[in-house]
Amino acid sequence: MKSLHMTTEHRPWPLPRRPWVMAQRWHELLFAHWAVDAAALRPLIPPGLELDLREGQAWLGVIPFRMTGVRLRATPATPGLSAFPELNVRTYVSRKGKPGVWFFSLDAGNAVAVTVARAWFHLPYYRARMRSRRSGEWIEYRSIRAHSGAPAAELAVRYRGCGVEQIREPGSLAHWLTERYCLYADAGRGRLLCGEIHHRPWRLRSAEAEFERNTMAAALGVELPDVPPVLYFAERQDVVVWAPRPVS
Repeated sequence: MKSLHMTTEHRPWPLPRRPWVMAQRWHELLFAHWAVDAAALRPLIPPGLELDLREGQAWLGVIPFRMTGVRLRATPATPGLSAFPELNVRTYVSRKGKPGVWFFSLDAGNAVAVTVARAWFHLPYYRARMRSRRSGEWIEYRSIRAHSGAPAAELAVRYRGCGVEQIREPGSLAHWLTERYCLYADAGRGRLLCGEIHHRPWRLRSAEAEFERNTMAAALGVELPDVPPVLYFAERQDVVVWAPRPVS
């Protein structure tokens, strides 16, 4: 990951000085976003964080993709454990001016990954029955949550990238939605964690998507507006992750 670390000019703050702990590779990402009323999301955000708004509106993202090469630092990827689909539902927050991501849910097709991520990163991971299949230019993706006691949630979507792949300009909506280099998590008892990540700038394409079923937001009690989402597609991203730490 040496060359990845050398690409840092795009970051809004320096890399952490401590070593990263995990590497991942993300593939065939669909960024589907809806502008939503901030009042609908604010009760779902813990104290200590503020919703990060753009022109007064909050944004909710549904991001299906698949992962490969998931491994701890200085260890090889383990067959059967290092590759699986994942599906994130998220919004955008900040703490003391530091913008990041807040995950409402992360569904994964790997039970071990769900257990580890819940315990180590304190993220709301859920087990799900998932399938991601490429058919020509299209990605056919389906996820049905199967986690005991969790709200039912399902996504069935067919999507593809279109147009020219490019790095989006700072200040653009695409840049604002995707260029996020930390996540926040709730460790319970009023404790917030911040987890840093690093990757190269996103190379995004426009996207087309056909949603057969999408109840990911409904599982939160949030109703998506009846308008087409803002869509972007990314073919691949290499990522390194640092262990979360309590926020000061």
